[in-house]
Amino acid sequence: MKRFRSILPLLAMVLSLLACKDKTPTTVGTKEMAYQCPMKCEGEKTHNAAGSCTVCKMDLQPIVPLAVGDLRVDMISDESIFNLTSEWNTEEGNTIALRDLKGKTLVMVMIYTSCKAACPRLVADMRNIEKQVPKEHHKDLRYVLVSIDPETDTPTRLKAFAKENLMDAEHWTFLQGTENGVREFANVLAVKYKQISPMDFSHSNIISVFDPGGELVHQQEGLGVDNRETVKKIIETVEKQI
Repeated sequence: MKRFRSILPLLAMVLSLLACKDKTPTTVGTKEMAYQCPMKCEGEKTHNAAGSCTVCKMDLQPIVPLAVGDLRVDMISDESIFNLTSEWNTEEGNTIALRDLKGKTLVMVMIYTSCKAACPRLVADMRNIEKQVPKEHHKDLRYVLVSIDPETDTPTRLKAFAKENLMDAEHWTFLQGTENGVREFANVLAVKYKQISPMDFSHSNIISVFDPGGELVHQQEGLGVDNRETVKKIIETVEKQI
């Protein structure tokens, strides 16, 4: 309660600034929001409804929720992966930060596309999980596959891999980072990996679930394991944000 009271002055300032912009909805007491492309392909243009950017096709992200009883500002906790500042290339050729994924439940795994052993099974596990989650939740979800081989897994290669594995829908995202960025992210997920030959890596087999604020809420370890608890946690996390 004390923390909530302490942010009220900041909220008042944010709302007053928003009121000066004709293109941003300012009606308090409704579910109205302003949405914007995270890549700002259209500059500072905002939209009154959720959807996708007409340029890069990424989901529009809410700027400031304006709902009585649900007043929030753009804050993240110390435990959030959105504190990481590394940049990533998507399979669509866009450059994003992890923070650009904020607002959705994230199901994340680290793989590499040339893997012939564990990764195909991890990919199958991700697809199996996706099939068990109600389709109406897809708009609030993002399944993210992060390459541990950024030198080989270019955006073009990741795009081809996504199509080959029927993972090219809007709620799937593939990421290529720098070697340092990948290593940092792997440490956060407790994923261990090591290059054992020019084309092969040994690595942990972990699927992680993050809430819309970027905090870890669940991990599944192993290949072909019972994923009922993972699916349950995903659905539970999505429904908390609806």
